[in-house]
Order: sequence, then structure tokens, then C-alpha cells
Amino acid sequence: MTIWRTQTSVEQLQVHSQNTLADTVGIRVTEIGPDFLRASMPVSSKTHQPMGVLHGGASVALAETVGSLAANLCVDPARYVCMGQEINANHLRPVQSGIVTATARPYHIGKRTHVWGIEIRDEQERLVCVSRLTMAVVDRPKDAP
Repeated sequence: MTIWRTQTSVEQLQVHSQNTLADTVGIRVTEIGPDFLRASMPVSSKTHQPMGVLHGGASVALAETVGSLAANLCVDPARYVCMGQEINANHLRPVQSGIVTATARPYHIGKRTHVWGIEIRDEQERLVCVSRLTMAVVDRPKDAP
């Protein structure tokens, strides 16, 4: 059984992310499962902090991107939009290069709030960061695209 109210594809989500922060840092949706959404991001000078490892803010951007996309797939897009309300992250392991992959799964999908857990792992499947994202479910503004 799937949690998704809106059916989409990896390709459609990539088009939706064009010309955004996600596109700028190379975040790519890679998989839509029955109860999870997965995206990856390259670790390079674009996403490094001055010490040459993955910037915590880049990890948070990846977590919020995958969690936000997932939340918006769980609501009626004609009526609602999900907006980030709070995010936290624990950075557990430095990464210098390669690809990191984030998997978002819901803890709670309510009428007005969602809470998502996001795990970010390196190419060896080692846990790099854990994040919790709270999304507000708000009425879609009449002039929203």
C-alpha cells in the first residue's frame, strides 16, 4: 500500500526542481517507494565547508528537499501545499567526496502537519546525518503555480 496521494515519477520531480537550490547543488530524486522518497547529492567543492568535508547546511538542504517533496505528494495539490516549519539535523560522520543519499519516511501524516524522518548515508551505507522535518500543511494560495 502506498502513502502517496499524488502519483508522479522521478523524472517529473526532477523537472519540478529545475532552477532551484536543489538543482544548483545537484540533488536528484532517485527512487519513489511505497512509503519513502530517496534523493542523492554529490559531495564536491559546491557542497563542502572550508575544511573540505560536506557542509552541514548542504545536508540540511538535501534533507529538507527530499522531505518537502515527499510531504507534497501526500496532500491534494489542488487544495494544499506543504511548507517547511522546522528542521533539525545531527551530523554523524564527515564525507569528503562521492555521493550521499537521503531517504525520507513519515513519522506522522496529519491533516495540518507532517513529521518526516530523513537518513542520509554515504556510498558505503554509513549513516552521515539524521534529520527530522516538520511540515505545515497550508491552504494553497489562489495565485500559486
